[in-house]
Amino acid sequence: MKTLLSRLFALMLVAVIGLTGCSAGTSGMLSGDYRQDTLMLVDSLRTAITLPDDDPAKAEAQATAKVVISDFASRYRRDASVATLSSFTTMRTALNAIAGHYSSYPNRPLPEKLRTRVEQELKQVEAALKREA
Repeated sequence: MKTLLSRLFALMLVAVIGLTGCSAGTSGMLSGDYRQDTLMLVDSLRTAITLPDDDPAKAEAQATAKVVISDFASRYRRDASVATLSSFTTMRTALNAIAGHYSSYPNRPLPEKLRTRVEQELKQVEAALKREA
């Protein structure tokens, strides 16, 4: 009886861990619609990079952007249907530029040159989404 209970418990634990690992994102902010999710990410990034450094809402905007970036990357990076879209590749370029800055200079704000470049890439993503839809 004891071995049966321990095996049943182990099976339930494996099932719970397996199902938890299959979830696409942890925040629940993404809908699964690529176009809508990308536009939400663009808005989140735009808010996070345009707020002044002394704004008290900047930290919350950056935290929200990090969560959405993580969920977006985990949901769409292996999706073959979006991998070749110009909106996706341009979005990845913008995300890599921001990630590169924050990994090298975590305590410094984005330089104006990088902020301008990312804003231009976000506009290109929006234009590509309009063309692709």
